[in-house]
Amino acid sequence: MKSYRKELWFHLPRRRGLVNITGQVEEALHDSGVKEGLILVNAMHITASVFINDDESGLHRDFERWLEKLAPEKPYDQYDHNGFEDNADAHLKRTVMGREVVVAVTDGRLDLGPWEQIFYFEFDGMRDKRALIKIIGE
Repeated sequence: MKSYRKELWFHLPRRRGLVNITGQVEEALHDSGVKEGLILVNAMHITASVFINDDESGLHRDFERWLEKLAPEKPYDQYDHNGFEDNADAHLKRTVMGREVVVAVTDGRLDLGPWEQIFYFEFDGMRDKRALIKIIGE
């Protein structure tokens, strides 16, 4: 069995942002040489998410509005967590959107549905963050 590990680094210029990382995951799969197996992609920070959905700008804006209604950034004093950092909303948003995805590898390709793409979603940006790609298989 083969094992491959790669980190993706991000530095988003705003507090929140969405990045389609499907191409980078496909590149890692190619580099791994794995033809049959599994890929795990997970955010390495508790204020970011990795998830699978459609790459459609209206949907991305809908995510942003929906998450902001569920866990508004401000006022900061509405959260017990806030004090040293003002990022409680980012922790809550990450919980809703999830930490990681697992994708099957079949015949050397990501086994995704026709519209599925892999995204990194940052909720507390403006500094270096990373996601992990771990591939296992034959």
